[in-house]
Amino acid sequence: MLWAHLSLHEGEGATITLSFDHVGSGLMAKDAVLRGFAIAGADKHWHWAEAVIKGDSIVVQSPKVSIAVAVRYNWAINPIGNLFNKEGLSASVLM
Repeated sequence: MLWAHLSLHEGEGATITLSFDHVGSGLMAKDAVLRGFAIAGADKHWHWAEAVIKGDSIVVQSPKVSIAVAVRYNWAINPIGNLFNKEGLSASVLM
């Protein structure tokens, strides 16, 4: 079930910020570090990314991408994503 709605995504240099509506009491990682995010530059090569929760947004980046143009979340065959809202509902795939 989709519990959050991606309302805005902004790219600035090496980072992309994903902003969400309808997150309930807020976003959280089931473990200490968010997993399952990948980021690509204009070359369309995907790299695992670092992701950090900032309020109702997630900032995604990778040292392997200098100008980010696209983000994926939990899209692999055996996904490892751990993004939830504080009510315990998991986030859906983001492609």
